Amino acid sequence: MGCRIRVGVGLPQSHPGRGKTSAPAAGLVGYKVSEVEVGRTVFELEPREYHYNPFASVHGGILSTLLDTAMTSAVMSTLPKGLVCATVEIKVNFIRPVTEKTGLVRCEARPIHVGKRLATVEGRVTDQEETILAHGVSTCAIFKVRN
Repeated sequence: MGCRIRVGVGLPQSHPGRGKTSAPAAGLVGYKVSEVEVGRTVFELEPREYHYNPFASVHGGILSTLLDTAMTSAVMSTLPKGLVCATVEIKVNFIRPVTEKTGLVRCEARPIHVGKRLATVEGRVTDQEETILAHGVSTCAIFKVRN
């Protein structure tokens, strides 16, 4: 399925003990890592009917999960070894409905600011024509890895 972001390196790494699979949520939701570099990540999702809400479009929680994952990973890619981050706040705007007919969607995320204790980050979900479907901003807490 995808890869996990390796802290402080900005490169994909397989989840220990799972070969090339990624975090369990990736398997559940169906997203995958497409591109990773320091300060930028791109995740992709192929919308399917099982992602739908009762109104025949992709549930906002699915798109929020995609944004949260890409945005947190973008911050993680900038952190030195020994530091991690976690989302403390997320705001998502849904611009257009997403369905199977939309085709592959991409979520690109980039940090806005990375400080000692907090980071802010933005992300955009677009279709293949780069039309914005949803966008979000997030605040992440930065802290030391606990052993």
